[in-house]
Amino acid sequence: MLKWFVGLLLALAPAATAAQTPVPRSPETVVVTADRMIDVLAGRVVEEPVVVITGGRIVSVVGRGGARPLIPAGARRIDLPGMTILPGLIDMHVHLDSSPFYGPYQALQYTDLFMTVMGPGHARDMLAAGFTTVRNVGSSDFSDVAYMQAIDEGRIPGPRVVPAAYALGATGGHCDETFLPPRHRRQVPGIANGPQGLRDQVREQRRNGAQVIKVCATGGVFSRNTEPGQQQLSEEELRAIAEEAHMWGLKVAAHAHGAAGIRAAIRAGIDTIEHASLVDAEGIRLARERGTVLVMDIYNSEYTQEHGRANGILEDNLRKDREIAQLQRDNFRAAHRAGVRLAYGTDAGVMPHALAGRQFRWMVEYGMTPMEAIQAATRNAAQALGREADVGAIAAGRYGDIVAVAGDPLQNVRLLENVAVVIKGGAVASDRRNAP
Repeated sequence: MLKWFVGLLLALAPAATAAQTPVPRSPETVVVTADRMIDVLAGRVVEEPVVVITGGRIVSVVGRGGARPLIPAGARRIDLPGMTILPGLIDMHVHLDSSPFYGPYQALQYTDLFMTVMGPGHARDMLAAGFTTVRNVGSSDFSDVAYMQAIDEGRIPGPRVVPAAYALGATGGHCDETFLPPRHRRQVPGIANGPQGLRDQVREQRRNGAQVIKVCATGGVFSRNTEPGQQQLSEEELRAIAEEAHMWGLKVAAHAHGAAGIRAAIRAGIDTIEHASLVDAEGIRLARERGTVLVMDIYNSEYTQEHGRANGILEDNLRKDREIAQLQRDNFRAAHRAGVRLAYGTDAGVMPHALAGRQFRWMVEYGMTPMEAIQAATRNAAQALGREADVGAIAAGRYGDIVAVAGDPLQNVRLLENVAVVIKGGAVASDRRNAP
């Protein structure tokens, strides 16, 4: 009987495999040309680049004066005259299943999966804005894992997604449910207490598809009954999370506004600090010495203060946002001056995903050169993800993820607020050159 059953499985295996295998990616060769290219690895401009992409990966990049590559007959051309190309952008802090248009109580008017089904639209908006890779730091119902899978299968358009699944946090803390009365409150996955409980949650999120671990080390702006400066997990708990995640080959991102929580997270071995609004001189020193990356979302307060009340954001949340906004920007400048590694992250979902490119202006205003701001969203972000072989540069071996703008963003970084062409894996994902 067992032999018969095994034989049946083997007979059915080809059919089952064929039914489940996604449509194969095209092995075609694509040639991209433009007036100039920003080489984020060397920090220079390449004139008249020719980029050859085969099977979705870059095989060669040459500029003016270089030996012309051998281009197969029938290669598809994407010519971008008058334009500057740069690597597909990376946003290290997004929430695809969140929307700024619904406050915490307004959202209760809708069914449980309302925000989840809005996510594909948000993913499409981010891709059209030039972000070909995003790190989704916390979601409900493992929606970010689902978006990653659907995008990778070619079923919906969107950027490459690095999912965190549920964020880890303490009972009653920023990542817990704090808006509802006790009779309506539910146990939020990811919430645990003590080193072992949090280690267990690292394993749980990984088992369900997380590729990065998100932890809430301090209070936050958009939660209730927490203050941004409050430390909410001990250094021992944070260290347990970092050790467990690193053992499994995952990096850890810590939501941390307050100075004490930032210092504890860095000492615990957390890889990136999100927000870092109230970082002090000691936290900056620790980050610089240990190579910890700060991901500081210094644009979105502009949107929140202008539109938050109309969108249903509570006054207490608006107050917290006002109190830390300028401090965060001043500390961004201080961290940059000190030589801390900085990567681009917007907290898209707090503001519309389509506006993620607006942060470049603020990073330049608070101390970066345009090249440094672009590197924060490409080279630095790829390093922080541990994805230097795949994304973050126009270089041989990496994905053919390229964005183009009319003009020179090194002279006017705000050009990146209106990306003209987005290429992902050698295929044009968005072309706004003829848009009115």
